[in-house]
Amino acid sequence: MPAPLAVAVLVVPSVVPFDLGVPAQVFGYPRPDLGVQRYTLTVCADTPGPIPTSTGFSILVEHGLRALQRAHTIVVPGVDDLETPFPPAALRALRRAWDRGTRIVSICSGAFVLAEAGLLAGRRATTHWMDVPEFRRRFPGTTCDPNVLYVDDGQVLTSAGIASGIDLCLHVVRADYGAVVANAVARRMVVAPHRSGGQAQFAQRPMGPETLPRPLDATRRWMLEHLHEPITLEQMAARAGQSVRTFSRHFASESATSPVRWLLTQRLAAARQWLEESDERIEDVARRCGFGTAINMRVHFSRALRTSPGAYRRAFRLRNSGGDRACDR
Repeated sequence: MPAPLAVAVLVVPSVVPFDLGVPAQVFGYPRPDLGVQRYTLTVCADTPGPIPTSTGFSILVEHGLRALQRAHTIVVPGVDDLETPFPPAALRALRRAWDRGTRIVSICSGAFVLAEAGLLAGRRATTHWMDVPEFRRRFPGTTCDPNVLYVDDGQVLTSAGIASGIDLCLHVVRADYGAVVANAVARRMVVAPHRSGGQAQFAQRPMGPETLPRPLDATRRWMLEHLHEPITLEQMAARAGQSVRTFSRHFASESATSPVRWLLTQRLAAARQWLEESDERIEDVARRCGFGTAINMRVHFSRALRTSPGAYRRAFRLRNSGGDRACDR
């Protein structure tokens, strides 16, 4: 098993405790019952010592900016005070990490810190939808999208407000170790294992799939049970007893995405798990998950994951082999 990946969480004054807790839970919470250690976590600041949070208490940070030099990934949680200048030394340290090729992640208004460091110029990013107007005013050279949960722009990744940081951190785990490990982390945290970054920040009905029953749940279950079959939008609507237009509107209200996009996300998730856990031929996985042919599945993998099914299997079958169980950290 490769050495654990070092994650450094950089906090600045007025850090949002929830945003800090998310990477700590995902990357730093020890779960030896789930297998080998995959991450090490260090919390650091410009000046070690008590750092005030946004909610009236302080946290004691023991490490300085040197921790960023050893990090494979840096996470910057959100901050409440966007008027006080960010520590210049921290901004310089982020720029140096960027030049080294370090992956840098922000949660919520942590995107302001990344933008102030010059890491988001000419890029697409997101932050909490309430802060988007101010972000656009300060950083007009960045395309700030208020309608997504997170943006993966390669070396730099940004999330929307508060709980969307969970989705982004799980996305990072999925990119590092595959769907099996990410799903194990999600189960331990009792959250949905996967919400795509393109999903809207909020919907008319703010209830997740693990909360209250929704009118179209039976249709979604039917879609999952028939994942291996061709399913048209007309068939989905007929199953729900609605017109295509009404069904599409109600589905988007409940799931914050279109029926076709939701189905594709489920097929990709199923294919990733089959590729990781089985030795079935790629052609058989493609048919089992509703892609029809290996070529069609390859197209969707390339668009969504920037890799091929074969490369994905080689990467994550190797990383998850050796008898160790999925690790929640």
